[in-house]
Amino acid sequence: MSSLLVDNIGELVTNSEGGAGPLGVRRNAALLVEDGLVAWVGPARDAPAADRRIDAEGAAVLPGFVDSHAHLVFAGDRAAEFAARMAGEPYTGGGIRTTVGATRAATDDELRATVRRLRDEALRQGTTTIEIKSGYGLTVADEARSLRIAAEVSEETTFLGAHVVPAEYADRPDDYVGLVCGPMLAAAAPYARWIDVFCERGAFDVDHARAILACGQAVGLGVRVHANQLGPGPGVQLGVELGAASVDHCTHLTDADVDALASTRIDCMCAEGQHTATVATLLPGAEFSTRSPYPDARRLLDAGVTVALATDCNPGSSYTSSMPFCIALAVREMRMTPAEAVWAATAGGAAALRRTDVGRLARGARADLMILDAPSYLHLAYRPGVPLIRQVLCNGVPQCRP
Repeated sequence: MSSLLVDNIGELVTNSEGGAGPLGVRRNAALLVEDGLVAWVGPARDAPAADRRIDAEGAAVLPGFVDSHAHLVFAGDRAAEFAARMAGEPYTGGGIRTTVGATRAATDDELRATVRRLRDEALRQGTTTIEIKSGYGLTVADEARSLRIAAEVSEETTFLGAHVVPAEYADRPDDYVGLVCGPMLAAAAPYARWIDVFCERGAFDVDHARAILACGQAVGLGVRVHANQLGPGPGVQLGVELGAASVDHCTHLTDADVDALASTRIDCMCAEGQHTATVATLLPGAEFSTRSPYPDARRLLDAGVTVALATDCNPGSSYTSSMPFCIALAVREMRMTPAEAVWAATAGGAAALRRTDVGRLARGARADLMILDAPSYLHLAYRPGVPLIRQVLCNGVPQCRP
C-alpha cells in the first residue's frame, strides 16, 4: 500500500469535526493519504511515516473545489454578445440558440477538445470535482453525444435537453417536450446521473418542467433545476416539491421560496450537523457577466438554507472556470463571509451533488486537495484574481503545478 504524507500545513481546512469553526480548521497539521483516500489527519508533530512526503511549507491546504454547475460541452464563441451586454443590452437567454447551432455543427473531437481544455483549466484553479451539463445539442443524437463526451472526464453529468426549445420546435413546444421525455431521454440516460430543466420565462413553464423532471426520475436520474434566474417564478418551489438535490441561480426569491428551501433541513455528516436536502446553488459569475442583480446569499444563510457556489461556466452568460473568482464575488457582492464562501465552494458543492466523499478532508474521504501559495483560505477572497493555487492533488495524485 503506497502512502503519501502532506506535512507542515500551516492551516488545514477539513470541513469536518475535530477542527475549529465551520470549516473545521486545524493549525500546524498533516494529512496522510493511502490508496487515494485520507487515512489520517492530525498535528504535524504526530505525523506517521509514509512512503512519500509533500512539504506544504506552512501554507494553507483545502479540499478541492466542487463545481456543481457547469456547461462545458459546446462550440463557438459569444464574445460579441458579452460586449453588447456591457454596452447596455439586457440578458434574455436568447443567445443559447447561437451556441446550439455551433455545437451541432462541431465534430466529436472539437467538442472533446473544448471539454478537456476547460476541465484542465478548472483543475489548475483547484476544482477537483465538476458537474457537466448537456443542453447545447437539443437533438437526440447531439444530446447523447454531449453526455458521452462529458462522461469521459466527469462522473457528474446532467441531461439538460430542456435548456431551451430549439428553433425548429418554436411553434410546437409540446412536441419538443414529448421528444425530451421520450427518445432523447432514452438516448441520454445511460450517460447521465442527473436531469435538469431551465424553468424560466422564455424556456420551459412549470407544467412542462414537472413532466420532464418526473420522466427523468422514473428512469433513475436525480433532479436539478435552473430556477428564478431572470425573475420570480415557480422553479424553486418545483425543485422542493420533487426533492431536487439543488435549485440553481436563485436570484429572484420570494419569502415563500426561502421558506420552502429551509423546510428541507435534515441531519447530515458535516461540521454544522445539518443542511437542507435541497441546496441553493448560487452562480455569481452569471450576474457579473450579465450585469444582473446578485442573489442574496445572506438571506438564504440566515434562514438556514444550505448554499453552494458554482461557476456556471458556459460561453454566453458566465465564461469563467474559476471558483476562486466566484468566492471573491460571493464575499464582495453577496454578503457571504470568506468562511461561508469557501464552505459553499467545497462542502456546499458536494451537498448539491449529494456526495460525502468530496468537499472535505477527513478519514475515508477522497484525497482531493489543493495547496495554496498563501497562509490562509482568507486570501482566496482577500487577493482576487491572483493565481494562488500552488498544487492540486486528485485521489492523492499530484495533477499540476500552475
